[in-house]
Amino acid sequence: MNERLFRAVDERVEELVALTVDLIRFPTVNPPGEAYTPCAEYIGRRLSARGFEVRLIRGEGAPGDSDRYPRTNVVAHREGRSPGPTVHFNSHIDVVEAGEGWTVDPFAGVVREGKVFGRGACDMKGGLAASIIAVEAFLAVNPDFPGAIEISGTADEESGGYGGVAHLAKQGFFSKPRVDHVIIPEPLNKDRICLGHRGVWWAEIETAGSIAHGSMPFLGDSAIRHMGAVLSAFEEELFPALEAKETHMPVVPEGARRSTMNINSIHGGQTEDFFPGLPSPNVADSCRLVIDRRFLIEEDIGQVKGEVVAILERLKRERPRFDYKIRDLMEVLPLMTERDAPVPNALAGAIREVFGKEPEYVISPGTYDQKHVARFGHLHDCVAYGPGILDLAHRPDEWVGIDDMVESAKVMAAGLDALLRGVA
Repeated sequence: MNERLFRAVDERVEELVALTVDLIRFPTVNPPGEAYTPCAEYIGRRLSARGFEVRLIRGEGAPGDSDRYPRTNVVAHREGRSPGPTVHFNSHIDVVEAGEGWTVDPFAGVVREGKVFGRGACDMKGGLAASIIAVEAFLAVNPDFPGAIEISGTADEESGGYGGVAHLAKQGFFSKPRVDHVIIPEPLNKDRICLGHRGVWWAEIETAGSIAHGSMPFLGDSAIRHMGAVLSAFEEELFPALEAKETHMPVVPEGARRSTMNINSIHGGQTEDFFPGLPSPNVADSCRLVIDRRFLIEEDIGQVKGEVVAILERLKRERPRFDYKIRDLMEVLPLMTERDAPVPNALAGAIREVFGKEPEYVISPGTYDQKHVARFGHLHDCVAYGPGILDLAHRPDEWVGIDDMVESAKVMAAGLDALLRGVA
């Protein structure tokens, strides 16, 4: 039993809440990437005071990185008293914009009714705070631990993670022999272990037309009408085909166990360029559509792209003057860590001890920074586990439960104990 470890977490509940509030009060909104540096420095000061060697690493050259908005990451490392594996807790510090509809100040860190409210409370500053408290409790009980512990706060997960985990992974921060095990405290419920995620392919499709006067559209060729044909074909052919595909992956929620595609945006014509607030008197000579295709581990990326291209090629043969371009924006393959790998095994034992039940193993419908750990770091003993309810992420009045953070901290502390000291 981990009674001493759990008591050490319980003794730090006020610290846990205060730390979560402090983190929320850094308005690390992405885009554009505000307040990354002061937030990273705050985390670094705390961990440095607890014996960690701290480095601030800028994601130079990453999308969005600039002197005004540097992609600042913090990585803290503490060596144990004897050789052993390294366990790394990784959390992203960026949050999405607050948006409308809040009943509290989104960056005040309001504590009320056993919850901490604020943008990022759930996704994922509550998880970051819980992991720090879990590590501090572990260090208090096991000062002579073997191996090493790392904690990172990284940039830009909400926009792909390129200035954060991807940048660090390319430099070896998520590869053996430096790191053996990775836990990402994303909000997927405190009794769940997230083994991975579906694949994603983002692409931009552009249809071409010919400009002419809007009063004589027969002299031009509308790219928007051509895109309408694309959308119609997607509705009639592609969406029904995707709905029929199912996976053995335990994706949550249930609807995400099928292939999906979202139309992210559509832009056509010269309305915005012509004069603000007034329509253009022209036939549209270009129309761009961005698609977000989420796919299953049973699907091949070539097949995924081929389904879209086949429709475009058929329209090119059948529709007069139809032409198109397609451009890849992002592609990430599906991934799923084995349940019996060391990290999920350690966390499963801890969940049994804390909650007295078997863990639920899930797959995320969307990607998160595990993708970079796997594809750039080539490290596959990595899962997401943390407090918070995923459905609350990115919404007004986002919150994380204090009890949920405490219990998750206990699970992370016990999991850390199992990975470093072999204590089941």
